Amino acid sequence: MKTSALRSVDLRRIRHFVVLADTLNFHRASQLLHMTQPPLTVSIQKLEAELGARLFERGAKGVRLTPSGQAALDDARQILHHAESFAEMAALAQSGMAGLLRVGFVGSATHGLLQRLIPRFRAEYPQVELLLRDSSSMQILRGLADESIDIGLLWTPVLDAMGSEFLTLQRQTLVAALPQGHALARRRSLLLSDLQGENFILYDRTQAEGMRSVCMMLCQRAGFVPRSTQEAIQIQTVLALVQTGLGIALVPAMMADLPNEQLVFRPLRDLADQQLIALAMGYRAHSSQPVVQRMRQLAAQEFGEQAAAARGRGA
Repeated sequence: MKTSALRSVDLRRIRHFVVLADTLNFHRASQLLHMTQPPLTVSIQKLEAELGARLFERGAKGVRLTPSGQAALDDARQILHHAESFAEMAALAQSGMAGLLRVGFVGSATHGLLQRLIPRFRAEYPQVELLLRDSSSMQILRGLADESIDIGLLWTPVLDAMGSEFLTLQRQTLVAALPQGHALARRRSLLLSDLQGENFILYDRTQAEGMRSVCMMLCQRAGFVPRSTQEAIQIQTVLALVQTGLGIALVPAMMADLPNEQLVFRPLRDLADQQLIALAMGYRAHSSQPVVQRMRQLAAQEFGEQAAAARGRGA
């Protein structure tokens, strides 16, 4: 079939052609199509006129395909198959069961959170294509704002939500990360004030401003301003710098679960009951994307009572 002809062909007529080709009987074909025989005859005649080719020979012995009809039959079947697939995929996407979901995540989301969310989401929604991109919290917020990503897994609180809303997934307190052999590592627990005078690895002021502001606020509340020797964006990079002996850092308590013989983590007694930060799912406020809503619902189920919706600054 020529493309120019196909543009004007009604899918119903292609279906009529295929059913008649299968039965080679107008009466039987009209029954299968739930229509009367005269409209079927007219439909086939119009299809032949549109294509400029006879598809069937009608004779005393019944109906048979012409060479043109025989040549066109496989393509006609494929057209109907693709049309059905197209309609099915559109319906699935409309319900959030198919489509593309772009997810930005901070590096520390790989320490359990992604492992809980992604396999379950893929199992429940196998026809959704996931595009995962590691990033910083600030880049994720910008991506949500400019709609280059649909979901973000990031640390909260944030200073400027840029129109995003958040579903809190894992709340955390902060602990002190020290290089092995540090004098404070001899103690089982510390107070924030014990860290006064130490060199700090702080979070980048432009890419991780939420985490940085929490650390600065806590130190100031303890009576000192932390002395920064280095800055980093990702928590893993902060820990790598602590490991070199350049300074100490305040990090989420979950990082203490990672085995590292060159690092020591110590709880801070004055923060023990304070859940100051949280890994959260960020999304555009009032997002109407069904696939985004599916991911939010799954995350709320997976994290149960830990999950809580919040606006603006999150956590």
